[in-house]
Amino acid sequence: MVKKFAKYYKPHIGLFVLDMVCAFIISMTDLVYPMVTRKFMNEIIPNKQIELIFKFGVGLLVLYIIRMILEYIVGYYGHLLGIRMEYDMRKEVFSHIQKLPISFFDNTKIGKIMSRIVNDLNEISELAHHGPEDLFISIVMLSGSFLLLLTINIKLTLITFSIVPFMILFTMLYNSKMRSNFRKMRESLADVNASLEDSISGIRVVKSFTNEEYEEEKFDYGNETFKVIRGQSFKYLGTFHGGINFFTNIATLIALVAGGYFVATNQIQNGDLVAYLIYINQFLQPIRKLANFVEQYQKGMAGFKRFDELMEIEPDIKDKEDAVEIEKIKGRVTFQNVTFSYDDKNEVLSDVNLQVNQGETVAIVGPSGAGKSTLCNLIPRFYEIDGGSIKIDDVDIKDLKLHNLRGNIGVVQQDVFLFSGTVKENILYGKLDATNEELISAAKAANAHNFIMELPDGYDTYIGERGVKLSGGQKQRISIARMFLKNPPILILDEATSSLDNQSEAVIQSSINELAKNRTTFIIAHRLATVKSAKRIIVLTDNGIEEEGTHIELMEKKGVYYGLYNSQFE
Repeated sequence: MVKKFAKYYKPHIGLFVLDMVCAFIISMTDLVYPMVTRKFMNEIIPNKQIELIFKFGVGLLVLYIIRMILEYIVGYYGHLLGIRMEYDMRKEVFSHIQKLPISFFDNTKIGKIMSRIVNDLNEISELAHHGPEDLFISIVMLSGSFLLLLTINIKLTLITFSIVPFMILFTMLYNSKMRSNFRKMRESLADVNASLEDSISGIRVVKSFTNEEYEEEKFDYGNETFKVIRGQSFKYLGTFHGGINFFTNIATLIALVAGGYFVATNQIQNGDLVAYLIYINQFLQPIRKLANFVEQYQKGMAGFKRFDELMEIEPDIKDKEDAVEIEKIKGRVTFQNVTFSYDDKNEVLSDVNLQVNQGETVAIVGPSGAGKSTLCNLIPRFYEIDGGSIKIDDVDIKDLKLHNLRGNIGVVQQDVFLFSGTVKENILYGKLDATNEELISAAKAANAHNFIMELPDGYDTYIGERGVKLSGGQKQRISIARMFLKNPPILILDEATSSLDNQSEAVIQSSINELAKNRTTFIIAHRLATVKSAKRIIVLTDNGIEEEGTHIELMEKKGVYYGLYNSQFE
Protein backbone atom coordinates (compact mmCIF):
# COMPACT_ATOMS: atom_id res chain seq x y z
CA MET A 1 0.00 0.00 0.00
CA VAL A 2 2.87 2.39 0.81
CA LYS A 3 4.48 1.53 -2.54
CA LYS A 4 1.24 2.40 -4.35
CA PHE A 5 1.01 5.65 -2.45
CA ALA A 6 4.63 6.53 -3.20
CA LYS A 7 4.10 6.42 -6.98
CA TYR A 8 2.04 9.62 -6.75
CA TYR A 9 5.19 11.51 -5.72
CA LYS A 10 6.84 10.76 -9.06
CA PRO A 11 5.26 13.60 -11.13
CA HIS A 12 6.21 16.07 -8.37
CA ILE A 13 9.65 14.75 -7.50
CA GLY A 14 11.19 18.25 -7.77
CA LEU A 15 8.91 19.62 -5.05
CA PHE A 16 9.49 16.52 -2.93
CA VAL A 17 13.28 16.84 -3.10
CA LEU A 18 13.09 20.59 -2.35
CA ASP A 19 10.91 19.89 0.69
CA MET A 20 13.20 17.15 2.00
CA VAL A 21 16.42 19.14 1.48
CA CYS A 22 15.03 22.19 3.26
CA ALA A 23 13.69 20.01 6.09
CA PHE A 24 17.11 18.38 6.44
CA ILE A 25 18.92 21.75 6.69
CA ILE A 26 16.37 22.93 9.30
CA SER A 27 17.12 19.79 11.33
CA MET A 28 20.85 20.48 11.12
CA THR A 29 20.37 24.04 12.44
CA ASP A 30 18.50 22.59 15.43
CA LEU A 31 21.47 20.36 16.21
CA VAL A 32 23.95 23.27 16.07
CA TYR A 33 22.35 25.45 18.79
CA PRO A 34 22.94 23.14 21.82
CA MET A 35 26.62 22.71 20.91
CA VAL A 36 27.01 26.50 20.67
CA THR A 37 25.31 26.82 24.06
CA ARG A 38 27.67 24.22 25.54
CA LYS A 39 30.71 26.12 24.22
CA PHE A 40 29.29 29.40 25.64
CA MET A 41 28.75 27.90 29.09
CA ASN A 42 31.99 25.90 29.34
CA GLU A 43 34.53 28.13 27.55
CA ILE A 44 33.50 31.52 26.13
CA ILE A 45 31.68 32.98 29.18
CA PRO A 46 34.14 31.65 31.85
CA ASN A 47 37.09 32.98 29.77
CA LYS A 48 35.24 36.31 29.14
CA GLN A 49 35.79 36.15 25.35
CA ILE A 50 33.49 39.13 24.55
CA GLU A 51 34.42 39.31 20.85
CA LEU A 52 33.50 35.65 20.33
CA ILE A 53 30.15 36.20 22.09
CA PHE A 54 29.14 38.78 19.45
CA LYS A 55 30.57 36.74 16.57
CA PHE A 56 28.60 33.69 17.64
CA GLY A 57 25.54 35.90 18.09
CA VAL A 58 25.81 37.25 14.51
CA GLY A 59 26.40 33.73 13.22
CA LEU A 60 23.27 32.42 14.94
CA LEU A 61 21.24 35.40 13.65
CA VAL A 62 22.24 34.58 10.04
CA LEU A 63 21.42 30.94 10.73
CA TYR A 64 17.93 31.86 11.99
CA ILE A 65 17.24 34.08 8.95
CA ILE A 66 18.16 31.18 6.67
CA ARG A 67 15.98 28.91 8.78
CA MET A 68 13.01 31.31 8.42
CA ILE A 69 13.34 31.19 4.60
CA LEU A 70 13.62 27.41 4.66
CA GLU A 71 10.55 27.08 6.89
CA TYR A 72 8.57 29.21 4.42
CA ILE A 73 9.62 26.88 1.58
CA VAL A 74 8.67 23.80 3.60
CA GLY A 75 5.38 25.34 4.76
CA TYR A 76 4.30 26.53 1.30
CA TYR A 77 5.85 24.20 -1.27
CA GLY A 78 5.47 21.17 1.00
CA HIS A 79 1.73 21.73 1.26
CA LEU A 80 1.61 22.47 -2.46
CA LEU A 81 3.07 19.01 -3.03
CA GLY A 82 0.28 17.45 -0.94
CA ILE A 83 -2.43 19.46 -2.70
CA ARG A 84 -1.17 18.43 -6.14
CA MET A 85 -1.03 14.76 -5.17
CA GLU A 86 -4.57 14.92 -3.79
CA TYR A 87 -5.65 16.56 -7.06
CA ASP A 88 -3.99 13.81 -9.10
CA MET A 89 -5.68 11.07 -7.09
CA ARG A 90 -9.10 12.71 -7.27
CA LYS A 91 -8.71 13.24 -11.01
CA GLU A 92 -7.60 9.64 -11.49
CA VAL A 93 -10.42 8.12 -9.47
CA PHE A 94 -13.05 10.26 -11.25
CA SER A 95 -11.66 9.20 -14.62
CA HIS A 96 -11.69 5.56 -13.44
CA ILE A 97 -15.32 5.83 -12.33
CA GLN A 98 -16.29 7.02 -15.80
CA LYS A 99 -15.02 3.70 -17.16
CA LEU A 100 -16.93 1.50 -14.71
CA PRO A 101 -19.99 -0.35 -16.06
CA ILE A 102 -23.60 0.58 -15.37
CA SER A 103 -23.86 -2.50 -13.13
CA PHE A 104 -21.41 -0.88 -10.67
CA PHE A 105 -23.70 2.13 -10.27
CA ASP A 106 -26.73 -0.15 -10.02
CA ASN A 107 -25.22 -1.70 -6.89
CA THR A 108 -23.43 1.27 -5.29
CA LYS A 109 -24.98 4.29 -3.62
CA ILE A 110 -24.02 7.63 -5.15
CA GLY A 111 -23.32 9.09 -1.70
CA LYS A 112 -20.76 6.38 -1.00
CA ILE A 113 -19.01 7.04 -4.30
CA MET A 114 -18.92 10.77 -3.51
CA SER A 115 -17.51 10.04 -0.06
CA ARG A 116 -14.63 8.08 -1.58
CA ILE A 117 -13.84 10.83 -4.07
CA VAL A 118 -14.10 13.76 -1.64
CA ASN A 119 -13.91 12.79 2.05
CA ASP A 120 -11.54 9.82 1.83
CA LEU A 121 -8.91 11.93 0.10
CA ASN A 122 -9.15 14.93 2.45
CA GLU A 123 -6.39 13.63 4.71
CA ILE A 124 -4.14 12.65 1.78
CA SER A 125 -2.79 16.18 1.33
CA GLU A 126 -1.50 16.39 4.91
CA LEU A 127 -0.07 12.87 4.84
CA ALA A 128 1.65 13.45 1.49
CA HIS A 129 3.39 16.56 2.84
CA HIS A 130 3.98 15.92 6.54
CA GLY A 131 4.34 12.12 6.38
CA PRO A 132 7.75 11.75 4.69
CA GLU A 133 8.91 15.09 6.09
CA ASP A 134 8.09 14.26 9.71
CA LEU A 135 9.51 10.77 9.35
CA PHE A 136 12.73 12.06 7.74
CA ILE A 137 13.23 14.93 10.23
CA SER A 138 12.52 12.59 13.13
CA ILE A 139 15.14 10.07 11.98
CA VAL A 140 17.73 12.83 11.45
CA MET A 141 16.98 14.50 14.80
CA LEU A 142 16.81 11.25 16.76
CA SER A 143 20.05 9.82 15.39
CA GLY A 144 21.83 13.21 15.46
CA SER A 145 20.75 14.00 19.02
CA PHE A 146 21.62 10.52 20.22
CA LEU A 147 25.13 10.63 18.74
CA LEU A 148 25.80 14.12 20.13
CA LEU A 149 24.44 13.11 23.53
CA LEU A 150 26.88 10.20 23.56
CA THR A 151 29.76 12.67 23.04
CA ILE A 152 28.64 14.54 26.17
CA ASN A 153 28.21 11.54 28.47
CA ILE A 154 27.62 7.92 27.48
CA LYS A 155 26.35 6.73 30.87
CA LEU A 156 23.78 9.55 31.15
CA THR A 157 22.58 8.92 27.58
CA LEU A 158 22.01 5.20 28.16
CA ILE A 159 20.08 5.91 31.39
CA THR A 160 17.88 8.49 29.68
CA PHE A 161 17.20 6.30 26.63
CA SER A 162 16.04 3.38 28.76
CA ILE A 163 12.50 4.80 28.43
CA VAL A 164 12.50 4.51 24.59
CA PRO A 165 11.60 0.75 24.31
CA PHE A 166 8.46 1.38 26.39
CA MET A 167 7.48 4.24 24.12
CA ILE A 168 7.90 2.04 21.03
CA LEU A 169 5.77 -0.73 22.58
CA PHE A 170 3.06 1.76 23.53
CA THR A 171 3.02 3.25 20.00
CA MET A 172 2.72 -0.17 18.35
CA LEU A 173 -0.20 -1.08 20.60
CA TYR A 174 -2.25 2.02 19.80
CA ASN A 175 -1.22 2.05 16.17
CA SER A 176 -3.26 -1.11 15.46
CA LYS A 177 -6.26 0.22 17.41
CA MET A 178 -6.26 3.53 15.53
CA ARG A 179 -5.89 1.82 12.14
CA SER A 180 -9.05 -0.23 12.68
CA ASN A 181 -10.96 2.72 14.11
CA PHE A 182 -10.12 5.16 11.30
CA ARG A 183 -11.20 2.57 8.74
CA LYS A 184 -14.58 2.18 10.45
CA MET A 185 -14.90 5.96 10.66
CA ARG A 186 -14.43 6.32 6.87
CA GLU A 187 -17.05 3.65 6.19
CA SER A 188 -19.48 5.24 8.64
CA LEU A 189 -19.02 8.68 7.05
CA ALA A 190 -19.75 7.14 3.64
CA ASP A 191 -23.03 5.76 5.03
CA VAL A 192 -23.95 9.23 6.32
CA ASN A 193 -23.20 10.78 2.93
CA ALA A 194 -25.23 8.10 1.14
CA SER A 195 -28.21 8.68 3.43
CA LEU A 196 -27.91 12.44 2.99
CA GLU A 197 -27.70 12.23 -0.82
CA ASP A 198 -30.64 9.82 -0.94
CA SER A 199 -32.86 12.01 1.23
CA ILE A 200 -32.06 15.30 -0.51
CA SER A 201 -32.45 13.79 -3.99
CA GLY A 202 -35.89 12.52 -3.06
CA ILE A 203 -36.97 15.59 -1.08
CA ARG A 204 -40.16 16.02 -3.13
CA VAL A 205 -41.22 12.45 -2.39
CA VAL A 206 -40.34 12.95 1.29
CA LYS A 207 -42.50 16.06 1.52
CA SER A 208 -45.37 14.61 -0.49
CA PHE A 209 -45.60 11.68 1.93
CA THR A 210 -44.90 13.95 4.95
CA ASN A 211 -42.11 11.59 5.97
CA GLU A 212 -39.67 14.26 7.16
CA GLU A 213 -39.59 12.79 10.65
CA TYR A 214 -38.87 9.30 9.31
CA GLU A 215 -36.01 10.66 7.19
CA GLU A 216 -34.60 12.47 10.21
CA GLU A 217 -34.66 9.24 12.22
CA LYS A 218 -33.05 7.29 9.36
CA PHE A 219 -30.33 9.92 8.95
CA ASP A 220 -29.79 10.17 12.70
CA TYR A 221 -29.09 6.43 12.91
CA GLY A 222 -26.08 6.75 10.62
CA ASN A 223 -25.09 10.06 12.18
CA GLU A 224 -25.20 8.52 15.65
CA THR A 225 -23.01 5.62 14.51
CA PHE A 226 -20.49 8.05 13.06
CA LYS A 227 -20.55 10.09 16.28
CA VAL A 228 -19.80 7.03 18.41
CA ILE A 229 -16.96 5.82 16.15
CA ARG A 230 -15.46 9.31 15.86
CA GLY A 231 -15.69 9.71 19.65
CA GLN A 232 -13.87 6.39 20.00
CA SER A 233 -11.13 7.66 17.68
CA PHE A 234 -10.58 10.73 19.85
CA LYS A 235 -10.48 8.47 22.89
CA TYR A 236 -7.63 6.53 21.30
CA LEU A 237 -5.92 9.72 20.14
CA GLY A 238 -6.25 11.29 23.58
CA THR A 239 -4.77 8.24 25.27
CA PHE A 240 -2.04 7.96 22.65
CA HIS A 241 -0.89 11.59 22.80
CA GLY A 242 -1.24 11.66 26.59
CA GLY A 243 0.88 8.52 26.88
CA ILE A 244 3.56 9.85 24.52
CA ASN A 245 3.76 13.13 26.43
CA PHE A 246 3.99 11.20 29.69
CA PHE A 247 6.95 9.16 28.39
CA THR A 248 8.72 12.27 27.07
CA ASN A 249 8.25 14.04 30.41
CA ILE A 250 9.65 11.00 32.21
CA ALA A 251 12.68 11.11 29.88
CA THR A 252 13.22 14.78 30.73
CA LEU A 253 12.85 13.98 34.43
CA ILE A 254 15.41 11.16 34.21
CA ALA A 255 17.86 13.42 32.36
CA LEU A 256 17.40 16.22 34.91
CA VAL A 257 17.83 14.00 38.00
CA ALA A 258 20.67 11.89 36.61
CA GLY A 259 22.36 14.93 35.04
CA GLY A 260 22.08 16.87 38.33
CA TYR A 261 23.69 13.94 40.11
CA PHE A 262 26.57 13.83 37.57
CA VAL A 263 27.16 17.59 37.94
CA ALA A 264 27.12 17.30 41.75
CA THR A 265 29.66 14.48 41.58
CA ASN A 266 31.83 16.41 39.07
CA GLN A 267 31.34 13.86 36.30
CA ILE A 268 30.12 16.56 33.85
CA GLN A 269 30.22 20.38 33.72
CA ASN A 270 27.27 22.78 34.03
CA GLY A 271 27.47 23.63 30.29
CA ASP A 272 27.33 19.94 29.46
CA LEU A 273 24.11 19.56 31.45
CA VAL A 274 22.52 22.62 29.82
CA ALA A 275 23.44 21.35 26.34
CA TYR A 276 22.27 17.90 27.34
CA LEU A 277 18.85 19.17 28.48
CA ILE A 278 18.47 21.16 25.23
CA TYR A 279 19.34 18.07 23.21
CA ILE A 280 16.88 16.02 25.24
CA ASN A 281 14.19 18.54 24.36
CA GLN A 282 15.20 18.32 20.69
CA PHE A 283 15.24 14.56 20.94
CA LEU A 284 11.69 14.60 22.30
CA GLN A 285 10.41 16.90 19.52
CA PRO A 286 10.87 14.25 16.81
CA ILE A 287 9.20 11.71 19.08
CA ARG A 288 6.17 13.99 19.20
CA LYS A 289 6.48 14.38 15.43
CA LEU A 290 6.47 10.61 15.11
CA ALA A 291 3.35 10.47 17.26
CA ASN A 292 1.67 12.98 14.94
CA PHE A 293 2.95 10.99 11.96
CA VAL A 294 1.30 7.83 13.31
CA GLU A 295 -2.02 9.69 13.57
CA GLN A 296 -1.68 11.27 10.12
CA TYR A 297 -0.60 7.99 8.59
CA GLN A 298 -3.58 6.09 9.92
CA LYS A 299 -6.03 8.79 8.86
CA GLY A 300 -4.49 9.24 5.44
CA MET A 301 -3.97 5.56 4.69
CA ALA A 302 -7.50 4.69 5.82
CA GLY A 303 -8.74 7.00 3.08
CA PHE A 304 -6.10 5.85 0.58
CA LYS A 305 -6.98 2.19 1.11
CA ARG A 306 -10.62 2.90 0.26
CA PHE A 307 -9.43 4.93 -2.73
CA ASP A 308 -7.25 2.01 -3.83
CA GLU A 309 -10.12 -0.45 -3.42
CA LEU A 310 -12.16 1.62 -5.84
CA MET A 311 -9.24 1.89 -8.27
CA GLU A 312 -8.81 -1.91 -8.10
CA ILE A 313 -12.32 -2.48 -9.48
CA GLU A 314 -11.67 -3.48 -13.06
CA PRO A 315 -14.26 -2.36 -15.62
CA ASP A 316 -15.69 -5.58 -17.07
CA ILE A 317 -16.70 -3.71 -20.22
CA LYS A 318 -13.72 -2.22 -22.02
CA ASP A 319 -12.07 -2.05 -25.41
CA LYS A 320 -10.30 -5.11 -26.74
CA GLU A 321 -6.67 -4.58 -27.69
CA ASP A 322 -7.52 -4.98 -31.37
CA ALA A 323 -10.83 -3.05 -31.22
CA VAL A 324 -11.68 -1.16 -34.40
CA GLU A 325 -13.67 1.90 -35.41
CA ILE A 326 -16.25 2.12 -38.17
CA GLU A 327 -15.96 5.51 -39.80
CA LYS A 328 -19.61 5.63 -40.88
CA ILE A 329 -22.01 3.27 -39.15
CA LYS A 330 -25.11 2.54 -41.24
CA GLY A 331 -27.19 1.03 -38.48
CA ARG A 332 -28.09 -2.59 -39.22
CA VAL A 333 -28.40 -4.36 -35.85
CA THR A 334 -28.38 -8.15 -35.47
CA PHE A 335 -29.00 -10.22 -32.33
CA GLN A 336 -27.80 -13.82 -32.61
CA ASN A 337 -28.71 -16.26 -29.81
CA VAL A 338 -28.30 -13.52 -27.21
CA THR A 339 -28.48 -14.63 -23.58
CA PHE A 340 -28.22 -12.30 -20.60
CA SER A 341 -28.68 -12.29 -16.83
CA TYR A 342 -27.94 -9.63 -14.21
CA ASP A 343 -26.77 -12.04 -11.52
CA ASP A 344 -25.47 -14.99 -13.56
CA LYS A 345 -28.40 -17.03 -12.26
CA ASN A 346 -31.78 -15.90 -13.52
CA GLU A 347 -31.75 -15.30 -17.27
CA VAL A 348 -33.58 -12.17 -18.40
CA LEU A 349 -33.04 -12.97 -22.09
CA SER A 350 -32.45 -16.40 -23.57
CA ASP A 351 -31.39 -17.17 -27.17
CA VAL A 352 -32.88 -14.00 -28.63
CA ASN A 353 -32.57 -13.63 -32.40
CA LEU A 354 -33.52 -10.39 -34.12
CA GLN A 355 -32.42 -8.39 -37.14
CA VAL A 356 -33.27 -4.72 -37.64
CA ASN A 357 -32.24 -3.28 -40.98
CA GLN A 358 -30.69 0.12 -41.63
CA GLY A 359 -33.24 2.91 -41.22
CA GLU A 360 -35.94 0.52 -39.96
CA THR A 361 -38.15 1.32 -36.98
CA VAL A 362 -39.28 -1.49 -34.70
CA ALA A 363 -41.49 -1.27 -31.64
CA ILE A 364 -40.72 -3.59 -28.73
CA VAL A 365 -43.66 -4.37 -26.48
CA GLY A 366 -44.46 -6.94 -23.83
CA PRO A 367 -45.35 -7.41 -20.18
CA SER A 368 -43.35 -5.67 -17.44
CA GLY A 369 -40.10 -7.44 -16.61
CA ALA A 370 -39.87 -9.20 -19.97
CA GLY A 371 -36.53 -7.49 -20.72
CA LYS A 372 -37.53 -4.80 -23.24
CA SER A 373 -35.20 -2.11 -21.83
CA THR A 374 -32.54 -4.72 -21.11
CA LEU A 375 -32.53 -5.83 -24.73
CA CYS A 376 -31.87 -2.28 -25.92
CA ASN A 377 -29.32 -1.54 -23.18
CA LEU A 378 -27.20 -4.36 -24.55
CA ILE A 379 -26.70 -2.58 -27.88
CA PRO A 380 -24.45 0.22 -26.49
CA ARG A 381 -22.86 -2.36 -24.15
CA PHE A 382 -24.19 -0.85 -20.94
CA TYR A 383 -24.19 -4.50 -19.85
CA GLU A 384 -22.20 -7.43 -21.22
CA ILE A 385 -24.09 -10.36 -22.72
CA ASP A 386 -23.54 -13.87 -21.35
CA GLY A 387 -23.80 -15.63 -24.68
CA GLY A 388 -24.40 -15.10 -28.37
CA SER A 389 -23.50 -11.91 -30.22
CA ILE A 390 -24.81 -8.49 -31.16
CA LYS A 391 -23.57 -7.05 -34.42
CA ILE A 392 -23.77 -3.64 -36.03
CA ASP A 393 -23.21 -3.65 -39.78
CA ASP A 394 -21.99 -7.26 -39.39
CA VAL A 395 -19.29 -6.24 -36.88
CA ASP A 396 -19.54 -7.66 -33.35
CA ILE A 397 -20.02 -4.79 -30.92
CA LYS A 398 -17.25 -6.31 -28.75
CA ASP A 399 -14.85 -5.67 -31.62
CA LEU A 400 -15.79 -1.97 -31.77
CA LYS A 401 -14.23 0.72 -29.64
CA LEU A 402 -16.72 1.77 -26.97
CA HIS A 403 -16.36 5.45 -27.87
CA ASN A 404 -17.14 4.66 -31.51
CA LEU A 405 -20.05 2.36 -30.60
CA ARG A 406 -21.78 4.66 -28.11
CA GLY A 407 -21.06 7.74 -30.17
CA ASN A 408 -23.34 6.28 -32.86
CA ILE A 409 -26.22 5.36 -30.57
CA GLY A 410 -28.72 7.78 -29.07
CA VAL A 411 -30.90 6.93 -26.07
CA VAL A 412 -34.01 8.92 -25.09
CA GLN A 413 -35.50 7.69 -21.82
CA GLN A 414 -38.71 8.18 -19.93
CA ASP A 415 -36.81 9.52 -16.92
CA VAL A 416 -35.02 12.43 -18.57
CA PHE A 417 -31.80 13.48 -16.90
CA LEU A 418 -30.84 17.12 -17.30
CA PHE A 419 -27.72 18.59 -15.73
CA SER A 420 -27.84 21.52 -13.36
CA GLY A 421 -27.14 24.43 -15.70
CA THR A 422 -28.72 26.29 -18.58
CA VAL A 423 -30.93 25.09 -21.42
CA LYS A 424 -28.10 25.76 -23.85
CA GLU A 425 -25.57 23.71 -21.86
CA ASN A 426 -27.95 20.74 -21.74
CA ILE A 427 -28.68 20.74 -25.47
CA LEU A 428 -24.99 21.19 -26.30
CA TYR A 429 -24.29 17.98 -24.37
CA GLY A 430 -25.25 16.20 -27.60
CA LYS A 431 -22.41 17.92 -29.46
CA LEU A 432 -20.12 20.04 -27.31
CA ASP A 433 -18.58 21.95 -30.22
CA ALA A 434 -21.87 22.72 -32.03
CA THR A 435 -22.44 26.20 -33.43
CA ASN A 436 -25.24 28.44 -32.27
CA GLU A 437 -27.05 27.83 -35.58
CA GLU A 438 -26.84 24.04 -35.08
CA LEU A 439 -28.13 24.44 -31.53
CA ILE A 440 -31.20 26.43 -32.56
CA SER A 441 -31.85 24.13 -35.52
CA ALA A 442 -31.87 21.10 -33.19
CA ALA A 443 -34.22 22.88 -30.77
CA LYS A 444 -36.63 23.75 -33.60
CA ALA A 445 -36.59 20.16 -34.87
CA ALA A 446 -37.53 19.02 -31.36
CA ASN A 447 -40.37 21.57 -31.12
CA ALA A 448 -38.51 23.19 -28.23
CA HIS A 449 -37.40 26.54 -29.65
CA ASN A 450 -40.70 28.39 -29.02
CA PHE A 451 -41.03 27.49 -25.34
CA ILE A 452 -37.29 28.12 -24.78
CA MET A 453 -37.63 31.67 -26.13
CA GLU A 454 -40.47 32.27 -23.66
CA LEU A 455 -38.21 31.41 -20.70
CA PRO A 456 -36.78 34.37 -18.68
CA ASP A 457 -33.32 34.18 -20.27
CA GLY A 458 -34.09 32.06 -23.33
CA TYR A 459 -31.37 29.52 -23.99
CA ASP A 460 -29.36 30.89 -21.05
CA THR A 461 -32.11 30.16 -18.52
CA TYR A 462 -30.95 28.19 -15.47
CA ILE A 463 -33.18 25.11 -15.18
CA GLY A 464 -32.31 23.97 -11.64
CA GLU A 465 -31.25 20.57 -10.31
CA ARG A 466 -32.19 17.92 -12.88
CA GLY A 467 -34.31 20.48 -14.74
CA VAL A 468 -36.72 20.91 -11.83
CA LYS A 469 -37.92 24.28 -13.16
CA LEU A 470 -39.25 22.71 -16.36
CA SER A 471 -42.32 20.57 -17.05
CA GLY A 472 -42.00 16.93 -18.08
CA GLY A 473 -42.78 17.74 -21.69
CA GLN A 474 -40.25 20.58 -21.78
CA LYS A 475 -37.53 18.37 -20.32
CA GLN A 476 -38.28 15.67 -22.86
CA ARG A 477 -38.11 18.13 -25.75
CA ILE A 478 -34.71 19.36 -24.57
CA SER A 479 -33.47 15.76 -24.41
CA ILE A 480 -34.75 15.19 -27.97
CA ALA A 481 -33.03 18.42 -29.12
CA ARG A 482 -29.87 17.07 -27.55
CA MET A 483 -30.33 13.89 -29.62
CA PHE A 484 -30.92 15.85 -32.84
CA LEU A 485 -27.60 17.55 -32.19
CA LYS A 486 -25.84 14.22 -31.64
CA ASN A 487 -27.41 12.88 -34.84
CA PRO A 488 -26.74 9.14 -34.28
CA PRO A 489 -27.61 6.50 -36.90
CA ILE A 490 -29.13 4.23 -34.22
CA LEU A 491 -31.83 5.48 -31.88
CA ILE A 492 -33.34 3.91 -28.76
CA LEU A 493 -36.56 5.42 -27.40
CA ASP A 494 -37.27 3.91 -23.99
CA GLU A 495 -40.84 4.77 -22.94
CA ALA A 496 -40.09 8.32 -24.09
CA THR A 497 -43.70 9.58 -23.85
CA SER A 498 -45.30 7.30 -21.26
CA SER A 499 -45.18 9.85 -18.42
CA LEU A 500 -46.61 12.79 -20.39
CA ASP A 501 -50.12 14.17 -20.73
CA ASN A 502 -51.94 13.77 -24.05
CA GLN A 503 -51.14 17.27 -25.33
CA SER A 504 -47.42 17.00 -24.49
CA GLU A 505 -47.34 13.47 -25.89
CA ALA A 506 -48.70 14.66 -29.23
CA VAL A 507 -45.98 17.32 -29.48
CA ILE A 508 -43.25 14.91 -28.38
CA GLN A 509 -44.50 12.19 -30.72
CA SER A 510 -44.23 14.61 -33.63
CA SER A 511 -40.61 15.36 -32.61
CA ILE A 512 -39.83 11.67 -32.22
CA ASN A 513 -41.24 10.84 -35.65
CA GLU A 514 -38.98 13.52 -37.11
CA LEU A 515 -36.01 12.26 -35.10
CA ALA A 516 -36.56 8.63 -36.19
CA LYS A 517 -36.46 9.43 -39.91
CA ASN A 518 -33.67 7.57 -41.73
CA ARG A 519 -32.39 6.07 -38.48
CA THR A 520 -32.48 2.53 -37.16
CA THR A 521 -34.93 3.04 -34.31
CA PHE A 522 -35.97 0.88 -31.37
CA ILE A 523 -39.14 2.08 -29.65
CA ILE A 524 -39.83 0.53 -26.25
CA ALA A 525 -43.48 1.11 -25.46
CA HIS A 526 -45.79 0.22 -22.64
CA ARG A 527 -48.80 2.11 -24.00
CA LEU A 528 -49.62 0.14 -27.11
CA ALA A 529 -51.67 2.94 -28.65
CA THR A 530 -48.42 4.78 -29.38
CA VAL A 531 -47.12 1.97 -31.64
CA LYS A 532 -50.29 0.99 -33.51
CA SER A 533 -48.93 2.57 -36.69
CA ALA A 534 -45.52 0.86 -36.47
CA LYS A 535 -44.68 -1.29 -39.48
CA ARG A 536 -43.01 -3.87 -37.25
CA ILE A 537 -43.86 -4.77 -33.67
CA ILE A 538 -41.79 -7.23 -31.63
CA VAL A 539 -43.57 -8.91 -28.70
CA LEU A 540 -41.06 -9.86 -26.01
CA THR A 541 -42.00 -12.09 -23.07
CA ASP A 542 -40.17 -14.25 -20.54
CA ASN A 543 -39.97 -16.87 -23.30
CA GLY A 544 -38.18 -14.50 -25.68
CA ILE A 545 -39.63 -13.05 -28.90
CA GLU A 546 -43.05 -14.69 -29.15
CA GLU A 547 -44.73 -12.63 -31.85
CA GLU A 548 -43.79 -10.25 -34.63
CA GLY A 549 -45.81 -8.23 -37.16
CA THR A 550 -48.00 -5.14 -37.63
CA HIS A 551 -50.74 -4.14 -35.21
CA ILE A 552 -53.44 -5.64 -37.45
CA GLU A 553 -51.53 -8.88 -38.00
CA LEU A 554 -50.89 -9.34 -34.28
CA MET A 555 -54.50 -8.60 -33.35
CA GLU A 556 -55.67 -11.22 -35.84
CA LYS A 557 -53.41 -13.82 -34.18
CA LYS A 558 -55.21 -13.25 -30.87
CA GLY A 559 -52.04 -14.12 -28.98
CA VAL A 560 -49.93 -12.25 -26.39
CA TYR A 561 -50.21 -8.86 -28.11
CA TYR A 562 -53.97 -9.23 -28.46
CA GLY A 563 -54.26 -9.89 -24.72
CA LEU A 564 -51.99 -6.96 -23.79
CA TYR A 565 -53.85 -4.56 -26.09
CA ASN A 566 -57.30 -5.52 -24.86
CA SER A 567 -56.21 -5.33 -21.20
CA GLN A 568 -55.19 -1.70 -21.73
CA PHE A 569 -58.44 -0.66 -23.36
CA GLU A 570 -60.99 -2.62 -21.33
